[in-house]
Amino acid sequence: MGIEQHTSTRTRRPTNVTIDPHLLAMAKELKVNVSQAAEQGLARAIAERRASLWLEENRAALDSSNAFVEQHGLPLARYQSF
Repeated sequence: MGIEQHTSTRTRRPTNVTIDPHLLAMAKELKVNVSQAAEQGLARAIAERRASLWLEENRAALDSSNAFVEQHGLPLARYQSF
């Protein structure tokens, strides 16, 4: 389940955040929903961090797989018709 789906079905919880006053003024001027924008940015940051952690955790397996392909080629390459 994606983060956007997860947060959109739950109740919101008030929290305090520190925001650059210039950004906050621009958001108000442009009628940007600060809570929604913050939530979307946080969801994006979480997804990026999870991807980064996954890559770190699986680096050895990815390197091993890439080394195998470099040495032996793709396992089913002879069956490709294109």
